[in-house]
Parts: sequence; structure tokens; C-alpha cells
Amino acid sequence: MRRKKLGFTMLVLLTMLALVAAGCGAKEQGGGPAPNSANTAGKTLDEIKKRGKLVVGVKYDTKLFGLKDPGTGVVEGFDIDIAKALAKKVLGDENKLDLKEVTSKTRIPMLKNGDIDMIIATMTITEERKQEVDFSDVYFKAGQSLLVKKGSPIKSIADIKKGMKVLTAKGSTSAQNIREKAPDATVLEFENYQEAFTALKAGQGDALTTDNAILYGMTKQDPNYQVTEGTFTDEPYGIAIRKGDTEFVTYVNDFLKAMKSSGEYDKLYEKWIGEKPAK
Repeated sequence: MRRKKLGFTMLVLLTMLALVAAGCGAKEQGGGPAPNSANTAGKTLDEIKKRGKLVVGVKYDTKLFGLKDPGTGVVEGFDIDIAKALAKKVLGDENKLDLKEVTSKTRIPMLKNGDIDMIIATMTITEERKQEVDFSDVYFKAGQSLLVKKGSPIKSIADIKKGMKVLTAKGSTSAQNIREKAPDATVLEFENYQEAFTALKAGQGDALTTDNAILYGMTKQDPNYQVTEGTFTDEPYGIAIRKGDTEFVTYVNDFLKAMKSSGEYDKLYEKWIGEKPAK
């Protein structure tokens, strides 16, 4: 009898332990917020100051905005200079900055996972994206266009016909827009715009599409290509911040307003785009 009672008691204890372990496992797998995400909404600015470094997701493949020199490893561009100015504002030193490469496909997951503090990477503000992240005010106004080889019969979106191949990047608004504007075209998506441009030069498509500002950067890489006239969308770029961090959004918006008021924004714009921004 004593053995039976002891066995029953052990069975109960083991069952309780299994239930506790299952509960903990559920929390680890999906019950609790990811580190540096919901728990830190509203605390990003404090974390940056405590860490002593601003971590920003930027493009490495987009000339004029964020392009990494394979020889030196240095990343340069308009977005990079905005990130440097913000690091100087927050930490007093533009070098207290950690740049992490993102693509159109990886940037939101990296922000939500806490791998980066913000995204400054030619990211268009859309209603769909607002469901996942918060955006700053518009810091750059662009519009989608087409890049073609000089001499191409394609002069505008109206010239994209059935059977033509248009190249773009995965996870971009450009892919969605071209399917809407040229439904008869075949759209080929690549990991990033440099891969798409390489494919265009290799004859794998008739045109490449994304924001005109990015396309102008490609023409500087290879003058055999040109941007068609006009745009067929509005692509306002915003700085993406974790959802719910209204305090940090306000801070970034005040920073952008101060840059524009001081004339620093216009200088950066002219440095990279080659002209002053439209007022």
C-alpha cells in the first residue's frame, strides 16, 4: 500500500512539473514579447543613450542613398548622412553609429525583432506598412519610374506591353505598383536592386522599376542606361520606428524639422541628388 501511495504521489509531482514546463515553453515560443520590441516601446531613446550607439538599418546596394564600397567597406549616401546627423543629435558624435544592412524584405522583421533602432532605407510610407511600424514625417519625396537601356522603345509606363519583362526587388512597393500599372507584363523580383540591375544589363528584362531617385543612381553607375520621363506613383520616404514608440517618433520629427530650418537638409540633398529640393 505504501508503495502504491508513493508511486501515486510521484506521478502527481511529475504531472505538475510537466505542466509548468509546458507553460514556460509556451511563453518562450510565443506567449511573451520579443526582446527590445513591445516591452521597449517608448524607451528606444533611453536605450540608445545607455548603449552609447545608434543602430540603423540602411541599404548597402542603393547608390545615392546607401551604397557600400566593396574596396573600403564604407557605406555612403543620403540616408547614411541623415543617420549620422541623428547620431550626432542624440549622442553628440556622428561616429557613434552602427549601420546594419537591410533589404526591402528584411527591414521590418529586423526592426520588430530589435536588431535595429530604426530604418532609414528608401522606405515608402504606405497604409499597409503603418499597421506594422510607425513612420516619421516625410524626409524625401520620390516617384516610381522605369530604367531602360538607351535607345529602348520604352519611353513611359504606357509602353510596357504583354510579354515584356520588368525587374524589381522583393518586398518592395515597386513590385505591387508595376503589377497594377502594367498587368500584362511579367514581373521578375530579385533580392535587391543591384541584383535586378545586373540582370537588366545581362538582358534578362526590358526595364527595371523603382523610385526615380534610386534609378538616377544607377545611371551614374552605367551611363548606357537612362530613366524614362515622368513618374507614375508618389513614393514619400519615411524613417520607420517600432510600433507604439510615439516619443521617439516625435523626437525624430523635431530633428527633421530642425535640419530643414537650419539649411542642413538642403545641403545634404544637393550633395547627393545634385539639385535643391522642391519647395
